Amino acid sequence: MRLQFLGATDTVTGSKYLIRHGEANLLVDCGLFQGYKQLRERNWARLPVHPADISAVILTHAHIDHSGYLPLLARNGFAGNVYCTQATRDLCAILLPDCGHLLEEEAEYANRHGISKHKPALPLYTREDAVRCLKLFRTTPYASVWQPIPGLDASLAPSGHMPGSSFVRLDDGSRSILFSGDIGRPNDMVLKAPAMVDGADYLVVESTYGNRLHKNSDPLQELGDAIKRTVARGGVVLIPAFAVGRAQSLLHCIALLKAQGTIAQGLAVYLNSPMAASATVAYRKHQEELRLTAAECDALAQTARIVETADESRLLNTRHGPMVIIAASGMATGGRVIHHLEAFAPDRRNTILFAGYQAGGTRGATIAGGATSVRIHGHDVPIRAEVAKLDDLSAHADAAEIVTWLRGFKAPPRRTFVTHGEPAAADAMRQRIERELHWECHMPYYLESVDLD
Repeated sequence: MRLQFLGATDTVTGSKYLIRHGEANLLVDCGLFQGYKQLRERNWARLPVHPADISAVILTHAHIDHSGYLPLLARNGFAGNVYCTQATRDLCAILLPDCGHLLEEEAEYANRHGISKHKPALPLYTREDAVRCLKLFRTTPYASVWQPIPGLDASLAPSGHMPGSSFVRLDDGSRSILFSGDIGRPNDMVLKAPAMVDGADYLVVESTYGNRLHKNSDPLQELGDAIKRTVARGGVVLIPAFAVGRAQSLLHCIALLKAQGTIAQGLAVYLNSPMAASATVAYRKHQEELRLTAAECDALAQTARIVETADESRLLNTRHGPMVIIAASGMATGGRVIHHLEAFAPDRRNTILFAGYQAGGTRGATIAGGATSVRIHGHDVPIRAEVAKLDDLSAHADAAEIVTWLRGFKAPPRRTFVTHGEPAAADAMRQRIERELHWECHMPYYLESVDLD
């Protein structure tokens, strides 16, 4: 068995792990690179294995940095099965076509305004490519064992990061390897805790928050305070949010704040993401993975007005506060939130509120880092609005929570590969595991191959 790291090294995006076993090739995760230009350019580069020679793909979960390369993989020749849970399949059916649509929109905008060096600018893939690849999906429940390729058993366990998210364990009878994907939090407001697992001979573990601890704060109070401050100024609270996961947590929090009387029942709240609205329906469908009651799910779904069309979205930019707008994408890399930033970031009455991790090189990271302006559609937009962060709504385990989960293993792995983190975070996670658990760790580099003896 041989493992090659095709992504998620020195970055939190582009998750792809190639397992070569016998004559077959298996891909665990198939994500897009996001953030810095040199990372995004990897999406256009050839893989070290031809897509037609990949026998199967297993997804840990539906987020684009773990699934978003699939339409391109399929268009370039992959015709095998894509294995995942039913919830992951349902969410990919929302996320992937939307991603293709956004890529088409960005290419069309670049061509119309002449802001690309490519003539014409082409999308990485289209919505049609994304819809087509969904035919390859095959769902499997947690704890079942199947063979994605001959001689290799696979099983999934809940990772608590989003509905359907999974730890992936592979075993050929001689050795085993466990992929953490993204690890959820033990006390998340919406999702159930990650499952404890026995471990494996080899481990690939994420390190998104490997150098940080989540604040021991009350996200409800922080969100309520930010909204009240902005309402008092007559401003707009603009929240860039991942359409799947963070948007639902925010809607749940706002529903609770209104029920408590912390914010006015009549405060206008807009969910400017048809994808997030569809994802909320999927959340309700898979309520067994949530901590929420049926009534809480209903309140979550009813707390915001859904902005369906692009015209309705543009109309929001002409309105004044007070109001709350939740719009994708979570790191302000594309989508409708970009146009809202152009409209609302220059006004001191408004607040830009980040509710999740901002990968290096994204607009979100630039704004959250204190920049006085940000580049949007070829020009600089001043940032005069208040910028605030809600770190405690993250769906990623922090460094201590990851180590606590690792302590549940029955035996130490022979080797632990630390991935899916910026360099400082991944190295801090490596050091913490070595120091506290005394496990052998390694931080792989891009395209590195390792024999699993």
